[in-house]
Amino acid sequence: MNQTISFQLKSPYLIFLGDVTEMIYAKTGAGIAEWCPETVVGQLRMEGCKLDLGLPDMDIAQAIEAGARSLVIGVAPAGGSSGDTWVPLLNQAAAMGLDIVSGLHSDLADIPGLTENARKSGAALINVRRAPANIPVATGSKRRGRRLLTVGTDCAVGKKYSALALTAAMNARGVNATFRATGQTGIMIAGGGIPVDSVVSDFVSGAAEMISPENHPQHWDIIEGQGSLFNPSFSGVSLGLLHGSQPDALVICHDPLRSRVSTCPDYRPPSIGVCMELNLRCARITNPDAVCVGVCVNTSGLPVSERQEYLQTLSAEVNLPCVDPVLDGCDPIVDEILKRLGN
Repeated sequence: MNQTISFQLKSPYLIFLGDVTEMIYAKTGAGIAEWCPETVVGQLRMEGCKLDLGLPDMDIAQAIEAGARSLVIGVAPAGGSSGDTWVPLLNQAAAMGLDIVSGLHSDLADIPGLTENARKSGAALINVRRAPANIPVATGSKRRGRRLLTVGTDCAVGKKYSALALTAAMNARGVNATFRATGQTGIMIAGGGIPVDSVVSDFVSGAAEMISPENHPQHWDIIEGQGSLFNPSFSGVSLGLLHGSQPDALVICHDPLRSRVSTCPDYRPPSIGVCMELNLRCARITNPDAVCVGVCVNTSGLPVSERQEYLQTLSAEVNLPCVDPVLDGCDPIVDEILKRLGN
């Protein structure tokens, strides 16, 4: 069974950034702006917001004038709830006819006044972060098709971006590959998927099996990873994805400037080698032949003069291709996949 969430969002979008101050909580807005910019008219920032996606700043009336049909909540503060300060603007958008699209854990219907304003204007309230009903317990049974899972040394180190870039690179090389979304932003980009952090823990591996079902033997599912085995806050979802995906290939994702685990500052991220070893050991419980095929590094924080030297040094250390998927593309990793696992 391959039951996944599928919906049709009305574009263009106005990306709502609220009053959030840290970019790590703006993955949704940044991801949409990066991977489908043609669907975005601008950004809405409240007083105190320190984020900037490089989009035109607009209020709701200006966005509607520019053609916006949906307001997408582009931020997800820790805990996944909406801020009380957002309520007036969200109600204004709904009252003026914009669909409200949310990837938060909290339900849009719980925001005071929003349901009534949406009903009056005909706007839709779309909660993306809702897992489908009746997800089965994982079976662990071997299934046809190839699978690659992105894993990380921490949360928010580029697992979604890497999976999207790998899918694009493989398709460009004539490899039949499909991006499989497991988080709210990926689902908004792909138009379907399962938000695994909303799945009851006993069924996470089953959700991973659903999202990457049996397929043609040479078809690749490129599965968006979540969390990290090394992040105490979210390691459970990472392990569930590893077991349910039964990955043939792993790609490690890393931020070289991350000195502390994002949600647990008492912990340090692991080295690439340690991360690779533990992820492979866990992956091989359901696929004994799992291998690591490369490392994707977010080098945006490194000085330009140091970027290539860092990647080359890391590549020599782990004996695998190491790339920045956004700046360099993923062709070296695709070469490694084809060399080791075939088309």
